[in-house]
Amino acid sequence: MSTHDLNWHKSSHSNPSGGHCAEVAETPRAVLARDTQYRELGHLDFTPGEWTAFLAEVRAGRL
Repeated sequence: MSTHDLNWHKSSHSNPSGGHCAEVAETPRAVLARDTQYRELGHLDFTPGEWTAFLAEVRAGRL
């Protein structure tokens, strides 16, 4: 599956004025994250477990 075929959505914490935006796309096997301003540079891949742990650390204020 191409990243162009995925349903990318902006993070709810992205800057509404257009700067510092992150996009995320979920698949059954991975969560992909990329910078909206530099999509051509690729994305980071996380397992669903890694992504869940990352979000828990952010929500707890540790990241």
